[in-house]
Parts: sequence; structure tokens; C-alpha cells
Amino acid sequence: MRDYINSKLLATVALICLCLSQSALGQERTSTVLRNGWKFAKGEQANAFAPAFKDADWEEVAVPHDWAIEGPFEIDGNGSTGKLPWKGQGWYRNELEIPASAEGKRVYLVFDGVMAFPKVYLNGENVGEWDYGYNSFYLDVTNAVKFGEDNLLAVHADTREHGSRWYPGAGMYRKVTMVFADPVHAEVWGTYITTPIVKPNYADVRISTAVKNTSSADAEITVLQKIFSPDGIEVGQDTISRTVKAGRTADLEVDIRLIDPERWDVENPALYTAETHILSDGNAVDITRNKFGVRTIAFTADDGFHLNGRRVQLKGVNLHHGHGPLGAAFNKRAMQRQLEIMKSMGVNAIRNSHNTAAPELLELCDEMGLLMFNEVFDKYDNKADILEDTDFDEFAHRNIKSFVTRDRNHPSIFLWSVGNEIGDVQWNINNGFKRLHTMLNYVNKYDPTRPTTLVNDNMEGASMRHFDLYDVHAWNYGRRYRLARQMEPNKSVVISESASTVSTRGFYEFPLPEEKTDFTKSLQVSSYDLNAPDWAEIGDDDFMWQQDEPYIAGEFVWTGFDYLGEPTPYDNRSVKGMGFGDKEASRSSYFGIVDMVGIPKDRYYLYKSYWMPEEKTIHILPHWNWPDRVGKNVPVFVYTNGDKAELFLNGKSQGFQQKDPASKNSVERFRLMWRDVVYEPGELKVVVYKNGELLGEQTLSTTGEATNLKLTADRTAIEKGGEDLSYVMVEATDADGNPHPWADGYVEIDVKGSVEIAGVGNGNPQSFEPFQGNRVKLFYGKAMIILRSTNRAGKATVTVKSDGLKKSSVELHVK
Repeated sequence: MRDYINSKLLATVALICLCLSQSALGQERTSTVLRNGWKFAKGEQANAFAPAFKDADWEEVAVPHDWAIEGPFEIDGNGSTGKLPWKGQGWYRNELEIPASAEGKRVYLVFDGVMAFPKVYLNGENVGEWDYGYNSFYLDVTNAVKFGEDNLLAVHADTREHGSRWYPGAGMYRKVTMVFADPVHAEVWGTYITTPIVKPNYADVRISTAVKNTSSADAEITVLQKIFSPDGIEVGQDTISRTVKAGRTADLEVDIRLIDPERWDVENPALYTAETHILSDGNAVDITRNKFGVRTIAFTADDGFHLNGRRVQLKGVNLHHGHGPLGAAFNKRAMQRQLEIMKSMGVNAIRNSHNTAAPELLELCDEMGLLMFNEVFDKYDNKADILEDTDFDEFAHRNIKSFVTRDRNHPSIFLWSVGNEIGDVQWNINNGFKRLHTMLNYVNKYDPTRPTTLVNDNMEGASMRHFDLYDVHAWNYGRRYRLARQMEPNKSVVISESASTVSTRGFYEFPLPEEKTDFTKSLQVSSYDLNAPDWAEIGDDDFMWQQDEPYIAGEFVWTGFDYLGEPTPYDNRSVKGMGFGDKEASRSSYFGIVDMVGIPKDRYYLYKSYWMPEEKTIHILPHWNWPDRVGKNVPVFVYTNGDKAELFLNGKSQGFQQKDPASKNSVERFRLMWRDVVYEPGELKVVVYKNGELLGEQTLSTTGEATNLKLTADRTAIEKGGEDLSYVMVEATDADGNPHPWADGYVEIDVKGSVEIAGVGNGNPQSFEPFQGNRVKLFYGKAMIILRSTNRAGKATVTVKSDGLKKSSVELHVK
């Protein structure tokens, strides 16, 4: 049972504290995240919007919440969307006590995302609706608020008409914020910060704030803009005064010069803060803060992407919005961990695929120095919640405005994308170019400072010259950019999806595949990293193409993490063709460089060896426990930033291998491979050289019988409050502590203290075990336990046991 504080008391205390803070801080706006106090029920609930509706038997949940992730899995369901019960409708209710002292304020509700077609009710009144489940939106609900009384907030979500190619999640899967503001205030997302002039020793910062006057009288106001350095020191300010008519909005703009500003960069993500004060009669009636960065971006036709005047090769990955066992329910620590793992591999850029991301992703990219390829839609159909009767222009304007105005101050964003692989747009079918032009026009209306693109996959569609409407060529797979580049060589090229190599962590098959599409009936894909669908390629190919065509700005690998859904090559259709029947199709992807719980696959080290040449990488694969292959061939690969190595098996040399930078066979450029090693138990050792100098060596030994369990927590100290996480990896080891690659038993989990189990998993795309529970099955010797803090501080202990293995514990501290 989750550790919840009494919901009504929590909401009341929070809102009273907000009003007290208003007295202390003048009229500064206040906000609270409505995390707790929610009741949830799935299915049709007649009159659930009414305050008098009885919800005593509903489930208590915290928001963000994904109603489908608990399952159960539908074994004969659609593997492409994760085989989870996300189709349907659900209701959320929360009783808020808003004090009388808040009367006179404007009250907004800001929803970061509701899947899908949300309808919002306050005190029984429909105060607003939305459609696109991935986008953020806000509502002015002031007229429905009962100040000094209980207020019943109800939200209806309905995914039945939503279309998806992967697991989308369901319900209120991102946070909700209640905002109190003075009648004269800056609009939500209403401050826009640009740097029109950036020189070596100064930068001009332009700050425009949309001031809204919701009162019945004209307002004489002054806007004071202050800028604070990354160290918190005020470095500039300016004011502007104007009369804002009753019921109107006015844009007030100032320019402030910064001397010797610190640049935001992937190597130094320096963030400034703009503090906007709206003054009436000399008193602040509204204060807001926005972070921004000073930097320059530029694409060139023949020299790729430039950040702050220097060329930066984009080493990117695509990331879906889900968090594995946590589902679509957004968690900032889960997202931060994904980015940390990607950065440790050399990633410097992220593409959200393919829909509006949670705002925290942009914040994290800003803070961590990751460039952001920001995309708004997948297709222009029900996958974007565009239905047959949707007014396309109105939909485009409303959604693009929310998307761009919410995100445009983030320095990490270097490119806006209005869609992904939209066939009818690429071929100008059904007014495709008109729809594309509409989307691009609205992006440029709200932010003309960044380039735009459409992500394409139909190479011959370039003959229609849709690229004339946007700024950068963005193409997926197989050098499909080449026709567009030939027709318009004056635009830069980004490989927006590369590789789509598929593999299963810890799984190896023999012999090696002769073709990339040689898939077997194992329902897993070998981690020798030589397999890809027929429309894609292995990662080495993209490395080679970028070396041979230096005008390419970089790549975004499909994908950084495995994710629920799209289990290519073992989806329902292909598995049925193999004679298994629909029910055997997998429920998650094989595309990830790391598995769905964040355990690196072998491919992680291939990318790291290429993307981080300055850091020593030596990784041997496969493992060396093959009792049924004594005397048979077991190929050995080494991923390293070295260029030559000698392999030894039980002290006997297996010869030297050297990378061939001129080879047209891409794997010979980037891997060291001994394809004819005859297996015998013992020790593999590789000695690696770089430029003729010893780089280092690594050994890999046959392990003994699995006897122990080992726990490794990514963080042993976390914050209380129900949102912080610790990821604890479980490994089976032999008596000497070496990981055992074949252990597959169930692990029982016992948790005591100030944490609870948020999810479990093991990276197996064929697993239909629940993600919530107190046990997890080892998959090739490893599994993951995700622990969440409660509202109590203190110690916590996690203990695991499994038949035949010595149990293990780890202690956590909740601060």
C-alpha cells in the first residue's frame, strides 16, 4: 500500500501555505503541484464529474499516474502497443479546499499531458477540454472556483480513439499544477527570451512578456526585468511602462546587454535566470522566473552543425516517453537516469520520439548540456489525436502555440520538428504540403530564431521538394537523404534515425548471421550486433557514412533505451508468419542500446568506443560460459577505442586483429573480431594498442556455479516525498563475485523502512511478468528493482533471496 498523506489535509495545508507566502512576498504568483489526494476509477462512471458523486471505493493514486502499466498483460494482444490494457476511459477526482483569502486571484490549472482527450470539470462545471494527449495545456478556471469552500476537480481521460505505434500509456501521466496569479499577470508561458546579438565579449538579451489584464479596469503597469548570472548575481535590468486595457493582453519588451556572458554549451551548460516583475503603483503584483542560455547555433551546408562558432558532431539518440516498468507516468529521476546513462556513452543530443515531451526533459537537457531535437507529432492522424472532424488549422495553431511557447526559452533546443515519417505529406497527398506549411508557419510565428524540419523516410518523395518549406534535411535510415541532398545541396543533413540495430541483452546465437535480417525462432536477437530490419542498418554503417560524408551534422540512433511496444522483428504479424501464432509476439522493442531497465547491452560499448575516443574502452563479448560448445566455434568481438589487439585464450595467442579505416565493410572499421575461436573453458585476455602504444588489457573468465546474489544501488541516498527513486540491480554471481550469465531464477524482494517497490523488470522483451510486485525473474543473470521514497525520512533495507543462492541486502537512506 502506498504511503499517502491524508489528501484533503495535504491540499488544504499546501494552499494555505501559498496564501501565507503571498502575504510575505507581496503579490508574487504561487503554484502547487497536485500530486496527492486523487481518486481513480477505470471505465464509464456516470456523473463522476458531480461533487455529490460517491467515490469512497475508488483507488487512491498519485499523479503522474498510468492506469495501464499494472496490467495484466494481454498475451494475445497487440505487441506493437505493449500488450497492456491502455484502451479505455478513466476518471480522476480530487477535493481541494481553496481558502477565502485567495479570492481575487486568477486560478489556472496547467496540465503537462493527459492521455487522451481530457475533459476537465471543477465543481461539476466543464471548464475545458483538450485533444492531443502528449501536449501540455492550461485552463483559466477562476469563474468555477468556490473560494473558502471545498472544490471538486474531476478529469476524464479517454484513449479509445487514440492511435499509437508503441505503448502510449493512459490517464494523467504527467503532473498537474494549480497557479494563483494577480488579475494583472504574465501569461502562462508568456515570457519569451532571445539573444539576437551574441558577440565574443557581449550579448544582447531580448525579453518580451505578454501581460494579461483580466480586471475590469485599465491598468498602468511597469515591467521590471532582472537577469541573474549562473552564480545568482544580478547582472542587468531594465523597465518598460504601459497601459494595459481591461480584458486585453500587451507584449512589453526590453533589451539588456550582458558583458562577457558565460555561454551555454554541451561542455558548460551555463544557465541565466530572467526575473519578471509586474509592478502597479510601485508594488509587485506578479513575479515569474525563466531560465535561459546565451549561445549561438548554426547549420552549414557542408560543415554540419555549429554551436558557439565551433563544429559539434551530433551524437544523438531517440528516446520514447516511457520509463519501462514505471510506464508512461513521468518521473524526473527516471528521466535523469536515462540521460546520465546516455551521456556516459558519449551522447550529446536527444530527439524526443515522436511527440511533445514532458517539460522536465527540456529542463534536464538544459542543465546537463544535451542538445534537443524537439519534435511535436508522429503522424497527422489519430496518432496525434487528429480525427476526421478535426479542424486542422485550429488544431495546428492551438497545439503548436502550446508546444513552442512552453519550450522556446530552453537553450538546449536547436531544431524544431513538425512531424515524423508522414507519407501523405511527403508525397503531397490530401493537401500534404498545405498541412506541412500550416505547421511550419505556426512554429515560425512563435519562434523564428531556430531552424525547422520535417523528418522523412520516403527517399523518392524528395522529388516533390517538400524540403523547400523547411530549413534542414532530416532523414531516417539507409542514406535516404542522398536524393534530397543532391537536389538541394545548400541545406545541412541530419540523420534523424540511424541504425535500428536489434539485440537482446545477454543473448548470443551461433553461427553469426550472414545477412542482417537472419532472424531465428528464438524470439530473441543475438547481441553480436549484426542484425537489423530490412529497412535499417547496423550502427557501424552510420559511423562509416558520416566519416565518408563529413557534411552530415550527425545522427540520432534508434534507440537509446528499449521501450514498450514495436517489438521488431517479433511483432504479431512477423511471428505469425514464422508459425508461432499471435500469442507469442514480444511486448517490447529490441532497438535499445541499453535494455528497458537501463542495463547496457554490448552495443553500448561499441558506441562509447567511437563517440568517446579520449576515454579508454575495452569490452569483450560474448561471455565465456559455453559448456555445450567445447571444441566448437565461439566468435569473439572486442569493442575498443584502440585500433589493434591480440587475443589470448588460456595463454595461447589467437592472433592480432586491426581496424581497417579504409574498408567498405563497416564492421572492419570499428570492431576487432576473431571469428574462429574454438571454445574451451578458462580465460580470455585481450591486449589492446592505440597508435602503436599499449592502451590496456581486459580479461574474461568462465565463472563457477552461481552461489550468491549481489545488489548494486545507483543511489543509496534519496529524498523523501514519494518521487525520488533508487535503481537496484540484482546479479547472480559465483563464489568469487563474478556475474553468472545463465542464472534465471526468481528473486523474492523484501523491503523494510522508508521506501516502496515502484517497479521491477529484467530487460526481457518476451517477459509477461507484472512490473509491480515483490519478485522478479533474473534474465541472463540480471534484473532491476526500482524503489521509490515514501513521505517518511529514515533508513530502508532491501533484501533479496532466491533458491540455491545466498541472500543479499542493501541499505538506503531517505533524507
